[in-house]
Amino acid sequence: MKKCDCPLCKFENPRITATAVIIKNQKILVAKRNEEPFKGQWDFWGGYVQKNETPEQGLKREIKEELGVACNAILIGSFTGTATFKDYKFPVLSFAYLTELKGEPKLNKEENSKLAWVPIKSIKTIAFDSNLKILKFIKDKFIFDLAKVKKLINQLDPNAVFSEQSLYKAMFNGYISKVEKGGKLLGMGWIFPRQTLLRRQAVIEDMIVDESQRGKGLGEKILLDLIGWAKKQGVEAVELTTNPKRIAANALYQKVGFKLHPTNHYLLNLK
Repeated sequence: MKKCDCPLCKFENPRITATAVIIKNQKILVAKRNEEPFKGQWDFWGGYVQKNETPEQGLKREIKEELGVACNAILIGSFTGTATFKDYKFPVLSFAYLTELKGEPKLNKEENSKLAWVPIKSIKTIAFDSNLKILKFIKDKFIFDLAKVKKLINQLDPNAVFSEQSLYKAMFNGYISKVEKGGKLLGMGWIFPRQTLLRRQAVIEDMIVDESQRGKGLGEKILLDLIGWAKKQGVEAVELTTNPKRIAANALYQKVGFKLHPTNHYLLNLK
């Protein structure tokens, strides 16, 4: 491995890369590399950020080049790692984005030999150490029983239209608490923080326990988990709304310390 001893390279500042996490129906879109390093292995889509580009701009350019479509992107996080060029090894910092394609992908075979939708649970490894960290993050955060989530949402609101991408996006606007048993999703709830002019507060939404599992304390378990998360985030107050007809839910909220706040709750539908 060669090393450059010029004053600039001695700092070993990382090269910036942008990485796309593209998920549909609990499957992730991956590329099979047709060149070294890691030739023949699965890889995520993306590449190095160029001069005068932000990571998001670099990601969108790479997706257009590699898959022939535009995309929307939400930052997941940044992940450290290393890469090589010929005999040189250097640090990288990969900005990973939850990426939603605007159209059907078409493979550019100049850089990759194949594309495939692989179940998140099934993929075992990926090229590059920074991508391994991203893969672990995805497996920890993005595995859901979508059919069960949809069933729960419909129990909460029969008119709701479930969106897989909205589920993933909600994770980055707050925190999702899940109760599972034997790999089956029994209940869930969501909380998101917001900074007002007066204080940092959070709102609990979409809290539901499967109708077959109610009366077993699962709702309280989810609620306390959400409140615990809020405390760790420095939240000063938590709010929620519920239908007065939901007798058990109202009793639970009062049991853990929520007080009924006299206010007019207005909704403006913009659709």
